[in-house]
Amino acid sequence: MKLVFPSHEFDEAVAGVCHGGASEEQVRGLNELLRADAIARDEYILRLEIHSRLASNPDLFASAISDEANTVAKTDGFARPENILRLPRRVRHRKLIWALALAACFAVIAAGYWGFQPRRTVEQKGAVSKAIAMLNRTVDAQWNPSGEMPRLGTPIDAGKLRLESGLAQIVFYSGARIVIEGPAQLELVSQTEVALNSGRLTAEVPPQARGFLIRTAQGKMTGLGTSVGLDVKNDLTELHVFKGSVEFQPSANRAMQRLQEGGGVVAEGSRALRLIAANLAEFASLFDLQAKSLAAEAQHYEQWRTVNGQLNRDPSLLVHLDFENAAPSDWRIHDSANRGGGISDATIVGCQWTTGRWPGKRALEFQSVSDRVRLTVPGEFNSLTIAAWVRVQGVDRPFNSLFMCDGFEPGEIHWMILNDGDLGLTVKGPDSGNFQVLSSPPELTLDRLGLWVHLAFVLDGNTKRAIHYVNGRPVSERALRLDPPFRIGEAELGNWNAGAFAGGPDAFRIRNFSGAMDEFCLFSRALSDMEMFRLYSEGRPGLDFQDAK
Repeated sequence: MKLVFPSHEFDEAVAGVCHGGASEEQVRGLNELLRADAIARDEYILRLEIHSRLASNPDLFASAISDEANTVAKTDGFARPENILRLPRRVRHRKLIWALALAACFAVIAAGYWGFQPRRTVEQKGAVSKAIAMLNRTVDAQWNPSGEMPRLGTPIDAGKLRLESGLAQIVFYSGARIVIEGPAQLELVSQTEVALNSGRLTAEVPPQARGFLIRTAQGKMTGLGTSVGLDVKNDLTELHVFKGSVEFQPSANRAMQRLQEGGGVVAEGSRALRLIAANLAEFASLFDLQAKSLAAEAQHYEQWRTVNGQLNRDPSLLVHLDFENAAPSDWRIHDSANRGGGISDATIVGCQWTTGRWPGKRALEFQSVSDRVRLTVPGEFNSLTIAAWVRVQGVDRPFNSLFMCDGFEPGEIHWMILNDGDLGLTVKGPDSGNFQVLSSPPELTLDRLGLWVHLAFVLDGNTKRAIHYVNGRPVSERALRLDPPFRIGEAELGNWNAGAFAGGPDAFRIRNFSGAMDEFCLFSRALSDMEMFRLYSEGRPGLDFQDAK
């Protein structure tokens, strides 16, 4: 079943889900629609929250059926209860009251809010992974752009890899680890097996990974708690044993060779095996991976500091929290872009300092409902750009705050991550109940948890566009219905102060961020796609150009 929104079929399908009687065809149609239609996703969010409120507050309808039924509570946009009921001021008959209430209940159900259908969350119970290894370290790694391009720190499934140049270390779940040097082509077969088609690698096989198998066209090597080097080119395999012992079985039905530490062998086509002495110097560049990686990271950190100084001279940069030069006991974060425009340093509440994108770089860790950073940005703006480097540990709440204005006054914004990995942005309009929800497809997926990710959005009041960015790339663009000016005022990173919601149910809603933040930028203009990619690429922590396809 192919669904469109809005439609009667959409309403019936969601109503069936609510009653637990939706067919597989209806559920499949709903899933396809929500993946493809941003407006339908927004409506999905709205109806989920309506159900959440009704389920948690059974007196909602009773309180709504009163002379003040038309008074609408302020919300952050993702919770949209306004105008659920629009009743006349004078309802004279109790029977009519109950009829209207009952009709409203059925209207909400018929509208298809996802009351009894749990949302897919990033940390979904029962989630599975086919990964067999992870990319641990790189130095100047350039992967084949037409094939698989693993990202630093991410899990890797079985499959073929092609490294054009540089060095990369892959750690298998069995405990074995290999370092490859480009150009190289290989296939990850399982947790205990890899096939090297061409190129050079070193392998460390600890006792826990005993029996780890490396195949080439000329034979297969089984490690016995060992350290080895392999060089494969054309129809030749050269094996060096630096530690322990290995068993090498040639492909041409010849006898297996047991090689000890300091020994090696050359297998070339149908020729007889030739024994050699292990040459550690030949593989020195691969063994130096860790030192090279640390040196490259330190160099990149210094380059970012230089670029950072240039960025701070941008006259449109209102706030720049780079988390540099702060004492561990300091509860303030210096605004590097502060040029006397009435923006004061930010204040830390409850957060702890942790390691940032590079060794020696600092970041703030957000863990509890108390953790937040307070800041004030006066003024009105025709356009805004906000960007942050974050390391998300989990999104176990419906709404996980990134940057939220206190309360929800006209022109103010709420930026958050939803629990299915969507990026959510709500912009408040000039009137009560007037706002726009701008969400992206799921971007904070399981493979990005625990990694440094660059998130950003642009509100362009001139072209009336709103764009979400992830790692320098636009992932969602929507037409902006609301006119500027936009405002910030009192606001928070990583949490939310209810402000104008005091006394209402939203005043107690938990939205805290779980993870770390390394850098935060707020511009009073709309950055271009090129500028956004430059902002990301100049600050990315890995040197493997991760996510930059």
